[in-house]
Amino acid sequence: MRKALTGVLSLAMLIGTVTATTGTAVAVTGERGGLSAEQSQQSQQSQQDIKDRILAIPGMSLIEEKPYTGYRYFILNYEQPVDHRKPWKGTFKQRISLLHKDTDRPTVFQTSGYGLRTTPSRSEPTQIIDGNQISMEYRFFTPSRPEPADWSKLTIWQAASDQHRIFTALKKIYGKKWLSTGGSKGGMTATYYERFYPRDMDGVVAYVAPNDVVNNEDKAYDRFFEQVGTEECRTKLHNVQREALIRRGPMQDLYRAYAEKNKLTFDTIGSLDRAYEGVVLDFTFGFWQYKLAADCAKIPVAKDITDQQLFDVVEEIAGFRSYTDQGLEPYTPYYYQAGTELGAPDLKLPHLKGLSRYGYQAPRNFVPRDIPMRFKPYAMADVDRWVRHNATRMMFVNGANDPWAAEPFRLGKSARDSYVYTQPGGNHGARVALLPEAEKAAATAAIQRWAGVEPVAVRKNESVAKPLARFDAKLDKVTARDLKLERGLRG
Repeated sequence: MRKALTGVLSLAMLIGTVTATTGTAVAVTGERGGLSAEQSQQSQQSQQDIKDRILAIPGMSLIEEKPYTGYRYFILNYEQPVDHRKPWKGTFKQRISLLHKDTDRPTVFQTSGYGLRTTPSRSEPTQIIDGNQISMEYRFFTPSRPEPADWSKLTIWQAASDQHRIFTALKKIYGKKWLSTGGSKGGMTATYYERFYPRDMDGVVAYVAPNDVVNNEDKAYDRFFEQVGTEECRTKLHNVQREALIRRGPMQDLYRAYAEKNKLTFDTIGSLDRAYEGVVLDFTFGFWQYKLAADCAKIPVAKDITDQQLFDVVEEIAGFRSYTDQGLEPYTPYYYQAGTELGAPDLKLPHLKGLSRYGYQAPRNFVPRDIPMRFKPYAMADVDRWVRHNATRMMFVNGANDPWAAEPFRLGKSARDSYVYTQPGGNHGARVALLPEAEKAAATAAIQRWAGVEPVAVRKNESVAKPLARFDAKLDKVTARDLKLERGLRG
């Protein structure tokens, strides 16, 4: 997953709204004209500054508050157990952010599955329901890493338990409906959270979430690359890879100069040669992950371009920094998980036969050798089985031309109020907003219904469903960084 989308609330929903930001509230008197103890407490809480209420949570501390019109935006630390099964054995501080709108609005729990973005942003479900948003930095991504780091505690269950504790703490303040969401590894994270804590969320919206059920069986990826796009486009992409390996010598001279200029090293993967081939083998995967079929016209005929031009083409799509120590280190937690629970694709790449020395390298090659790894084949099979048979109010949104759609989550007959949508021609940036009109409206209506904010007009006719919050160019902009997936899970 490497380089990488206005409605009007009904009058009934507006009446009696508590506005925590401004500290105003409507109180209801008791039978004798006074407030009951419970009403009095609620009134006091509603008038208390939201920051004070959040910081009153045990283990919560403020890193920074940043202003943003119409919201309060906080970056926070929350103290978490290193091991949720043995909470007395040490803690670490996990970063989260809070985009606060109003305690009387629903809340979206968002995670990328990686580090935390510290500038205000809004996931698509947050815009659709016009709600609050909690974003979590995944454990072991710095600085949310225990010291010393016991890597055996980096599991999907431990991370889901991080989310459960954050939800439990903040639900006391944000008492309306909650949805979880994320893209790529974030979509996987939202799915795993639902599997282990199915009573927490009122709905799940998982974007472009891969589902590698059997790690050693990757024929679905091979079939995908045999069929995606046109034969002409596939040939152009293959020829770039072939030419890059045929010209390995002069291309690696350029790579060596690039590495020296940028002070990049290759200790983890073992050599510049391994790193170079890893980037080249990523090229076709990276193209379909982040580009569209129309972009194939921009790919040059490989045999007709200079070494520098060829280098630049591969750099734009796959990124020569990717397998250097400096490119790998921030994503060590991802590669560790790919090699212990998540799985990673192993492509055959027959067009590179006789040219490739290492094949599609495994996650073990991208993690320092002093970190032990052992793969658990039951982890993804368990999640897949649970989703097929128990999914309730879950939505999966995929891109038809996204390589990660080769192994998607699927719903069984016992799934309830759950949906899988595929954006035609879509890549790893698939969104509800980019679905065909009828599906877009149906998905939007479902998300609003799960959040308890479905307008009356939408309840009567879901085809009129639109996001409840106006588009904000800064908050709602999706960048390549937001879609970032790592090698073997480039998302």
